[in-house]
Amino acid sequence: MRRLLPVTDMTATAHDTVAAPSADRTDHAGPADHDWSLDELADAYAYPPEAATGRWLRANMVSSLDGAGQHDGRSQPLSSEADMRIFGTLRGLADVVVVGAETVRSEGYRPARARDAFAARRAAAGQGPAPVIAVVTASLDLDFSLPLFTEPLVPTLVLTGAGSSAERRAEAERAGAEVVIAGDDRGIDPERAVTALAERGLRRQLTEGGPRLLGQFVAAGVLDELCLTLSPTMTAGAAQRIAGGPSVAVPKRFAVASVLEQDGFLFTRYRRI
Repeated sequence: MRRLLPVTDMTATAHDTVAAPSADRTDHAGPADHDWSLDELADAYAYPPEAATGRWLRANMVSSLDGAGQHDGRSQPLSSEADMRIFGTLRGLADVVVVGAETVRSEGYRPARARDAFAARRAAAGQGPAPVIAVVTASLDLDFSLPLFTEPLVPTLVLTGAGSSAERRAEAERAGAEVVIAGDDRGIDPERAVTALAERGLRRQLTEGGPRLLGQFVAAGVLDELCLTLSPTMTAGAAQRIAGGPSVAVPKRFAVASVLEQDGFLFTRYRRI
């Protein structure tokens, strides 16, 4: 993996240009290609200081070159080994992983696990051993017998609206989940949802979609950062984009924060302007 942005070396001087190449020399775009450790990835994707006292919602998504956010209903065919390492790193840094019910069903979500590689870093930040999984659902059409609800290291949250089924909410609680009301209708209000999580001390927030949920966060203006993997693949077809739902009146502007590359995959980070 190599860093393309931000640039860490100044443009080579004329002397450097004609000098004989060295095996450990770096180019002007960043460090020479090497296998990044999890510590290096964690440093590169660290939450900003304001996340410790306020809140910070980042999304992690993958897209093909022609804009597909999934293939055959799943994101895995667009991914790579390096992408999954970054996926794991982002989880290892988060207080909570916010995910839509459809993504839980299609991707076969399981409880987040504690990982030794992030234990010291999480302890120093005052975090628990693993992030909480928070499932966003209006219908509560979920299988509450799955390990995500019955065997998590920390109780799974169910984010829903006051108008959702009281019977299904009770079933979720019997399975061991904690129900959080974050809307007046059946669904959630995005602003209320992220605020409710922050009030529980879950300030470093990560959403893994799906597209409809990400679209809600974008439209509400609560998404602070997008971690987007650009996969060197093309799928054609009619696959959904990474964000769905109604369009916003004015496009939301983000600024590039960093770009990493490995095996043709671009791992980008954009922050809201």
